[in-house]
Formats: sequence, structure tokens, C-alpha cells
Amino acid sequence: MQYFQQEIETMSKAEKRALQSERLVNIVKYAYENQTPYRAKMDAIKLKPSDIKSIDDIYKLPFTVKQDLRDAYPFGMMARPKSDLVHLHASSATTGKLTVAGYTQKDIDVWAECAARCLVMAGADKNSVVHVSYGYGLFTGGLGMHYAGEKLGAVVVPASAGNTQKQIQLLVDFEADIICCTPSYIIYLAEEIEKMGLKIGKDIKLKGGVFGAEAWSEGMREDIEKRLNIRACDIYGLSEIAGPGVACDCQFKTGMHFQDDHYYPEIVDVDTLEPLGYDKSGELVITTLTKEGMPLIRYRTRDIASLNDDPCPCGRTSVKLNKITGRSDDMLIIRGVNVFPSQIESVLLKNENIQPHYHINVDRVNNLDTMEIVVELSPHIALDEVAHVEEIRKKLSADMASALSVSAKITLVSPGTVARSEGKAKRITDNRKLK
Repeated sequence: MQYFQQEIETMSKAEKRALQSERLVNIVKYAYENQTPYRAKMDAIKLKPSDIKSIDDIYKLPFTVKQDLRDAYPFGMMARPKSDLVHLHASSATTGKLTVAGYTQKDIDVWAECAARCLVMAGADKNSVVHVSYGYGLFTGGLGMHYAGEKLGAVVVPASAGNTQKQIQLLVDFEADIICCTPSYIIYLAEEIEKMGLKIGKDIKLKGGVFGAEAWSEGMREDIEKRLNIRACDIYGLSEIAGPGVACDCQFKTGMHFQDDHYYPEIVDVDTLEPLGYDKSGELVITTLTKEGMPLIRYRTRDIASLNDDPCPCGRTSVKLNKITGRSDDMLIIRGVNVFPSQIESVLLKNENIQPHYHINVDRVNNLDTMEIVVELSPHIALDEVAHVEEIRKKLSADMASALSVSAKITLVSPGTVARSEGKAKRITDNRKLK
């Protein structure tokens, strides 16, 4: 069996527990002394760092939520001065402000280490050529897997997203054996490879890949593996914690191995926030045990999932994250981009030709996520004023793409067309769940 750090990945449960306890005690003290917002949370419930003596005490600690990051924008949650930070990453939020995460060089090194473990689960080694088709930038996907490849000693191809024909040419010419991208994009690549008449194993030499940043099914995994004859691994991460590399599954597909020496997972009841046992579905909560730049203690991810601690034939002893089944908030993930209905509302409210009555239709067409926003025109605009309506639609489409960082089809309808509700409005129809 191949490992990146066997002594850690196959550590006994007792050894892991002792390590987690030591690191939790240290990070709580560190956050209390260096992170003002979290110190205030602890002081509010009269909890001192000395009250935390082992990982068993984690339930005593207050939660951190995304609103804490928004309220502290941009640097209020940082535990180190800007001069000690080497990276800032960010993800979309419900307001105009991004959710910012700061990383020190040590944080980057730990992230690379954990992501490298994930690459190895997909079959990579130091002789690999790793083709990275995640986007580079504030989104953590591209750089996360880039760092992982470098840490492993492999050759990294920073292809980024888009330009499919060039991507395929690079796969052929550079003979990549590992690919990193969204699951919907790898299926699209596979379809294009088939159209071009390229031979799997001869022209395309891929043997494995790590695919994440959006929800995907076991059926999609089977399709990917069959089309490309590769090992398709599910990977999990989020920019606030560490991007891709927090968890990943191996070839035995028993769940995503959580890198729980650095990121400690819990599952809590969505309503009561009480801890739940293994195989119980609830909200995933993560504590960063070693992060310097912006430690997060009991961070509520809003992802709905469960954990399992069943033995895995690969020999790794970490707890495993079962597939994410949904969200406890209204966030959508469209082609790897976080989209909130409130972001859409903010764009609509700025346009005097539009009423704030809308509906979002999400679907998956040819294995790619699509989003349609159906929105009502203002009463003073007639639908048969074709040129004017088209001008409004184009402007709204451009504004939406700028605000969301992902394209959406805009459909303008007459006033009164969008269904009203006396209770909570049903704003979203997500047909991906039915496929």
C-alpha cells in the first residue's frame, strides 16, 4: 500500500487521540491569546483555556460561524499580524464582503502535506505528472492541488480552468497520469476526448484523479472511471479551513479519510447542536488543530454529512467523512462557485426595470451545472418591447456574472408570473438532486 506519511496515516487510535488532545489544548490557548473575537466568545461563557485538558473537552467550546468571519472582515479573525501572512484566500458570502482566510507559511506547508496525502490516494507518486484544472486565484482549488503536487515531488501542470481543447492537448503531450478538477468538468473532458477519437491508455495516460468543489454521485464516479479507466477520488475542503485536502477517499471508497491530525471533525444535530455519534447525519463541524494564521474552533461548515470509523482495507486509521448530502443553509454550489440567493437579490434590487420576484432553476445538462434565474419585469416594461427587454436582459446577465463569478441564464417574464408564497418563499428548484 502506498502512503505519503505512513507513520501518521496509520497511527493507532490511542496515539492519534493523544496527538489531537495535545494540539487542541495548544490551539485553544493560542486562539484565546491571539484571536480577539474567539476570546470574547470564551469570556462570554466564562471558559478559560485551562478548562480544556483533552479532545474530550471539545464540546465545551463555543462554535464559530461564517457570520463571525463577515463581522471581522477583512483581518479581524487573524491571529497573526499581516506581516506574518503569506496568502489570503476568500470565498463568496451572502453580502458584498468576501469570507477571508489568512495563511502563514506553516499553514501552506500543512495544507500541502494533507493534499499530497490525497494525491497519493488517487495513485500519484513523485514520478507523476499532475494536471490541475481547478481555477487559480482566491478560490483554493488550483493552488491547493498545485502545492500538493510540489510537496509530493511530482511535475505540476497549472492548466487552470477553461480552454478545453488546449487542456486535452496538454494531457496528451505532457502525458499526465493524475488530474484534479470538478467532477462535471472531467466528464465534459471525457466526452470531448471521445469526440476527438483519442485512445484511452495510448493518447490519454491518466490513471487517477481527485474531483471536488461540487456535489456528485456514485453514478458519476462510475461513469468517470469507466470512460477514462482511472481511479476517481472524492476530495473535500473549504477555503476557511484549508481548501482541498481536508479529506479524500482512497481506492476502497469507504469514505473520505479526514486528515484528523490537523483538522478535527464533529457531527452535530442541526437543531440542537448536540454532538452525534458515528453514522448519524448532521452538520459537519471542524476545528483546525494546527492553523496559525486564522485558527477556527468548532467551525460550523453548514454541510450535512456523517462520519464513520470502520476499518479501511488501505490501512489508514483516520475517521472517514461520508458523502456530503446537502446544506443547512441556502447556499448553492454551481460549478465549484458558492452562490447565495441573497447575492442574486442584491443585483436585482439595483435594477429599476426589475421586480424582486424571482426563481432559481438549477440543473445538470451534459454533466455540467446550469443555472437559470427567472425574474419579473417591472409593470412599466412591456414584454413585447423586444429590443428594450433584450437590452435589460443583457445588462442583468452581465451584472449577475460579475457579482456571482458564474454565468446564469436570465429569463424575463411578465409581472405576476413568479409564484408567490404566504410563508417562506421557495426560491430554488434544484433538479440535480433528481439525477
